[in-house]
Amino acid sequence: MTREAIVNFFARREEAWKRHDAGALAGDHAENGVWESPMAGTVSGRTEIERVYRAWFTGFPDLKPRWDELLIDEGHAAQFGLVSGTDTGGFMGLPPTGKAFQVPALFYYQLRDGKIVRLRIVYDFTGLLVQVGVLKVKRV
Repeated sequence: MTREAIVNFFARREEAWKRHDAGALAGDHAENGVWESPMAGTVSGRTEIERVYRAWFTGFPDLKPRWDELLIDEGHAAQFGLVSGTDTGGFMGLPPTGKAFQVPALFYYQLRDGKIVRLRIVYDFTGLLVQVGVLKVKRV
């Protein structure tokens, strides 16, 4: 993919994020693509990847990434941003708390033949759980 094609690819994905279109987002992944993240662990295959997108959109119906920058280097891309949402749908089998979260995140992509073959997402999962009230912390 050319740099311009990758920029257009991510612009299209941003629109799918805004629509919470799990099918379109999963469709950007290779059929045997891999997703790695603190919540999902490692999942393989487009069907499982779509399930993870749906879990996020169900748990956090107002989920919104705000992208700060996109770095591109020969088949690799890194997207930095801030992800926010409110736990009104419940997630990971837990009841909804009604509390909001906001965490910085890094999405690292490996791209091949116009598809995502590997997505690794890094964010403060413990901080997210504390913000939505699933984990309690003792303040000093």
